[in-house]
Amino acid sequence: MVGISGHAGAAMAFAILLAGCGHGSDAKNESEMTTMEITTAEVVSGTPTATDVNGNGTPDADPADQDWPGTMTVVLEDATSPEAVRGREFMEGNNLLQQLADDINQTLKLPYDITLKASECGEPNDYWSTSERSITMCYEDATNALDVFTKLGDADPEQSAFDTEMEAFYHESGHMVVNIYDLPATGRKEDVADQASTYLLLRPVDGKIDAASINAVKNTARLYKDSSEERGEVDDSALADAHTPDRARMYNFECWAYGADPDQAADLVTDGLLPEDRAEGCQDEYEKLAHAWDTLLGPYLRT
Repeated sequence: MVGISGHAGAAMAFAILLAGCGHGSDAKNESEMTTMEITTAEVVSGTPTATDVNGNGTPDADPADQDWPGTMTVVLEDATSPEAVRGREFMEGNNLLQQLADDINQTLKLPYDITLKASECGEPNDYWSTSERSITMCYEDATNALDVFTKLGDADPEQSAFDTEMEAFYHESGHMVVNIYDLPATGRKEDVADQASTYLLLRPVDGKIDAASINAVKNTARLYKDSSEERGEVDDSALADAHTPDRARMYNFECWAYGADPDQAADLVTDGLLPEDRAEGCQDEYEKLAHAWDTLLGPYLRT
């Protein structure tokens, strides 16, 4: 069974309110609710953010003074299509969702219960729902990752797929935390999510970043490289998409891995995967990224 190692299991990711992400620029939003509709739904349902976690209608000044009763729980729904069945078997066989939920429960203070759901979606995708207070991981997304890494000839495609499914989960957790903690986020929402997922995947343990965490970020970059090659030329629709084009996301993940630990990720430069002129600024880029998320997440971490 594949498992979470080091701070590859202390990771989350960040963006805005609600989105369907998947791995690739063609991933679609699962919900058609606009930001205004989401806000209205929250007002109607009385869903508090973490700034009003006690539900009294006024912001609570200090997170340390708040109650944090929430727990993330896991639900695996039925699968019928061959793609969904395969993805469900992968998730269930590796106990993927329970490991991820356990990590969130050990890492984050949650204001209310949140469901981590595995579901048949009809496409490779993953998404956070504000109104349902849930993260959905689609079986087809896991199957797509298994297919990609099998095609690429990985010795252990399940491990590679586990890595990228883990990153996808923390990306969606980012949509969740910006919502429930009412965090400020600048920049394009999906770029913010990519940055924060990498940051939390690469959090040091005893002052050192776990090699498995570096590999998880590298495998995410490889997945985006394959998606970019499958998609072909970048056109206006890709440039206008909420997601940065896959090839650029690949270079971003490589840069952040290298910036976080140039020794463990040195092969990205020596093998010619990350251009030297980008690599020169990656340590500074990553340090700024890490400082920002240290500041934003600090009050809500259990550890």
